[in-house]
Amino acid sequence: MATTKTFVSHLYCPKCGKKYSVDEVNHLCECGSPLLVAYDLEAARNEINRDTFKNRTASLWRYKELLPIKDDNNIVTLGEGLTPLLQLKKAGQKSDIKNLYIKDEGIIPTGTFKARGAAVGVSKAKELGIDTITMPTNGNAGAAWSIYGAKAGIKSVIVMPEDAPSITRNECAAAGADLYLVKGLISDCGKIVGACVKKHGWYDASTLKEPYRIEGKKTMGLEIAEQFDWNLPDVILYPTGGGVGIIGIHKALSELKELGLVSGPLPRLVAVQAEGCAPIVKAYNEKRADSEFFTNSQTIAFGINVPKALGDFLVLDALYKTNGIAKAVSDKAILEALKELASLEGNFVCPEGAAIYAAAKQLRQEGWIKADDKVVLLNTGAGIKYPDTLQIEVPYLEKESVID
Repeated sequence: MATTKTFVSHLYCPKCGKKYSVDEVNHLCECGSPLLVAYDLEAARNEINRDTFKNRTASLWRYKELLPIKDDNNIVTLGEGLTPLLQLKKAGQKSDIKNLYIKDEGIIPTGTFKARGAAVGVSKAKELGIDTITMPTNGNAGAAWSIYGAKAGIKSVIVMPEDAPSITRNECAAAGADLYLVKGLISDCGKIVGACVKKHGWYDASTLKEPYRIEGKKTMGLEIAEQFDWNLPDVILYPTGGGVGIIGIHKALSELKELGLVSGPLPRLVAVQAEGCAPIVKAYNEKRADSEFFTNSQTIAFGINVPKALGDFLVLDALYKTNGIAKAVSDKAILEALKELASLEGNFVCPEGAAIYAAAKQLRQEGWIKADDKVVLLNTGAGIKYPDTLQIEVPYLEKESVID
C-alpha cells in the first residue's frame, strides 16, 4: 500500500455532531443531514506551511494532506485543478471594479468544475471498493463522474432531465455509462435514483449524499489562496445550484485559517442564482436557515436550476458567517454578461459563469461591492459546452463576394 500523507480523521454531521468512519461507506447522517469530512488540523499545523505545496504537481492533488484519500493507488486523475486566475482589466474598468479576477474552470478536464468533485469522489469510491455509482444530474456532474468512473473501472448509472445539454449526454454515453432521461426536473430524477439505490444498493453519488465531492470542490478555495500568495480576496462570487462549490470554498478557507496559513477575515461569499430559480436568495432575504422548494423553476443557466438543495442550510450558513449575500439575476442580464465578457476579455464562459459577472456589476452599482475590493468571479465551465445558449444570426456571402 502506497500511503498518502493525509490528515483525514473522520466524517461528522454539521447538525447533530455524530461521527462516522471514512473507511466505511457512509452517506447521510441518521438525522438526514449531509456529512462533512474532518481533518486533524492540530497535527497538520505542525507539518504544513505555505512552502509545503510549492513545486508540486499542477493539479488539485498538490493538497493531498487535506484530501481524504489514504492510498496513492486509489487516486483517479486526469490532471484536474490549478486552473488560471486572471485579472479582467477591461471588464473591471467597465464595471468599476478595478481589481476584478476570474478563476476559469472551463479548461479543466470535462470542461467544468464538476471534474474536481468527480476526481476526489470517484477516488474515494474506489478506495471503498464501490463497483457502481448512480446520480441525478443537470448534465455536467453526470458527465464528469461517468468519465472518471470509466477511468477507475466503476460503472455509472446516470439520470438526467430531458432538457439537459446534448453534449453532456454524449459524454456519459461515450464513457459507457447507463444513461436515462426524465420528463421533469433534477428533483424528479433524484426520486428515481433514490428508489434505485434502495433496490440495488448502488453507491449514491447525488449532490451531498456522499461526503467527498465537497473535498474536490474545496480545492478551488485552496488554489485561490495560494494563487493570491495567501492574501485572500475581499469577495468571491459563485453560481449556486446544489451549492457544493460555495460550501467547499468556505470549508477550505476556514481550514486554512485554522492552520494559520491565512489571516484576517474570510472573503464575503456571494451565492448567485437566476431569478427563475432562486430558493437561496429568497431564504437569505427572509433570513431563514434553510430554503423552500422553488416551484416552476426555469432558467437558461441550466446548471443552477435546482429548486431545493439538500445542503441549503450549509450555503446560507457560509453566507451569514462571511457577511456575504445571495443575489438573483435575470436571464436577459446573463446573456448580456456572457457577450460582454467574451467581447471584452475573450472569456467565453458558461451561462452560470455569466450570471456571476452580471451579479458583480449589479452589486457594484448598489454599493455592496466597493470600487477597491479584490473580487473573484468563479466561472464554473466552458461556454462551448452550451452551444445553444446564444442565438446569433450570421449573414451569408455569395461566392467571390468582397466585404465592404
